[in-house]
Amino acid sequence: MGTTDFDIEKLSADELADLIRYHNRRYWELHDPEISDARYDELVRALALAAPDHELLKEILSPAVESSGKVRHAEPMLSLDKAYSLEELIEWVEKFRRSPAEELLVEPKYDGISVNYDGRVLSTRGDGEVGENVSDKIPLIELEAPGYQGPLDRPARGELLIRADDFRLLYSNIRKKDGGVYKNPRNAVAGIMTLKDIAPMLVQHAKLTLVDYRFVSYRVRADELAGKWEELKRKLVELPYPQDGIVVKLADAAYRASLGNTAHHPRGEIAYKFTNRSCETTLLDVEWSFGKNNLTPVAHLAPVELSGITVKRASLHNAQNLIDMDIQIGDTVTVERAGDVIPYISARKPGAQRRSALIDRCPSCGALLVRRGPELVCPAADCPETELQRLLAALRSFGVERLGEPTLRKLVKSCGIRRVADLFRITADDLLKIEGFQRKSAENLVNEIRKARRVEEYKLLASLNIPNVGPNIAKKLLEAHPLDELRNMPPEELVQLEGVGPERGAAIAREFAAQREYLDELLAAVEIVRPETSGGSGRGRICFTGKMPEKRSFYEKLAEQAGYEPVDAVTKDLALLVAADPAASGGKLDNARKHGIRIVALEEFLKLAGNAPPPPEPDAPEYKDDLFGNI
Repeated sequence: MGTTDFDIEKLSADELADLIRYHNRRYWELHDPEISDARYDELVRALALAAPDHELLKEILSPAVESSGKVRHAEPMLSLDKAYSLEELIEWVEKFRRSPAEELLVEPKYDGISVNYDGRVLSTRGDGEVGENVSDKIPLIELEAPGYQGPLDRPARGELLIRADDFRLLYSNIRKKDGGVYKNPRNAVAGIMTLKDIAPMLVQHAKLTLVDYRFVSYRVRADELAGKWEELKRKLVELPYPQDGIVVKLADAAYRASLGNTAHHPRGEIAYKFTNRSCETTLLDVEWSFGKNNLTPVAHLAPVELSGITVKRASLHNAQNLIDMDIQIGDTVTVERAGDVIPYISARKPGAQRRSALIDRCPSCGALLVRRGPELVCPAADCPETELQRLLAALRSFGVERLGEPTLRKLVKSCGIRRVADLFRITADDLLKIEGFQRKSAENLVNEIRKARRVEEYKLLASLNIPNVGPNIAKKLLEAHPLDELRNMPPEELVQLEGVGPERGAAIAREFAAQREYLDELLAAVEIVRPETSGGSGRGRICFTGKMPEKRSFYEKLAEQAGYEPVDAVTKDLALLVAADPAASGGKLDNARKHGIRIVALEEFLKLAGNAPPPPEPDAPEYKDDLFGNI
């Protein structure tokens, strides 16, 4: 029996268990898997059928890391039960929902390393009860949590990973101890966590991201899950995080906790695992589509059936990917669906007749293309297609969501719109000249554009479409220096800023120089809104727990305006815990009682908040397909 060429149906329970142990070691200890996740899951499912009580099915696994000691978790970090089809997932929902309106949370199942940070010590999941102390890796880590992105300076439980954009832009230049490069984000995380000395990683500007499990969470009713499932999957897999599935949990935390745990997993949540089935077909052609800063190759394929859909197109990611994989038109390619949703090419065999898919001239304006990192870029400042995509991206940074690409194309053609400032001058009458607009929809769009003129400085900076400077990086830069200083800083000073580095610093300096006139025009057309600070009374830290009528962010905004600092965890220095039910029990409530922290009901907090006005609610988009309702 081979370790990769086995026939599952012919294997005994003992043979299945031996294979699982072997591949566990390849994956968790050696970080060099020999089979796909989908093939491994087939082994586990076969063992579950052959021997439902087998000890291997109860094991909680964690990667080997360089540790400075053991850490016992205050709350266990268990694994999750698995579902491999929508039907299995719905069966689980039907088993535990109390009514058709039971609310569920749908979240990414990140493909990284599960960790917990209690405010002092960072630890891996380990066996669920005891993990490994990996606090020495904290200088490499940036936290992404609800309402926060920055250094790991607050309690969080989540997944340690490398974002897809960071891997593409940073890790092509980062070398391992043996001089090689990391093959993929998960191998890079696992490899870095085994290092005794992270100094070489710091020098090379390596970065890990800890994503709090609560950071991305969509809310959906139990009776609506099946109908919204495909779109939910698409939304999640388009996120810049490695994922191998989707987590579905009961939204009511108290009810979820009341269901308890098995030795292996909590009963109130489950993981839907991606199968990533594959098939072979022929690459017929490659189309280069425009983004705001680059051109992206898209494969045109001979139609093939994959996981119940006909696949004709697939992502090829970037120019460097074509070169690295030596993909050419006419090749036989292996197609998979990332997250069972987005088709991509994972392998290729040379075709009998091949021709290069790379191009050297812009399909829109004919300019000679240039390479920037792994991407092909049109350098022409007046390229019509690049201008359109950058304008569309800028509008999204300003918060204009109603205006889609087809309508923007019509505006560019009929009204001469080329820049954001041009759009601020648009009127409802201008829009009524465009097919499809009625008076009400035209006025709504104009009102949204008018509101967008009042913009926070970081959103304006993000709207410049500087490569690798999105809203979060823009915030961080402006915390260090105001925009007037940033735009005039030389590259050698920019690269010294936290989180910038040589590549991003060069891009910032280049774009500020190229967009100087545009930025002046934009600043003259908008009103910069300064973020409110908690200032005032300095009432201390506040935390919320339990299900409340409004989103948590609503109450946190009130707390900030009343002088509190909202936090996500109960610690000894907490001033106030606001509970939906102060008499209930649970992690935050029990911890607060242990430390003698004041606990108040929501109604009392609203009185304490005094005259602080509620945060403004955005208008519901008229055109936008608000699939998830109140997510």
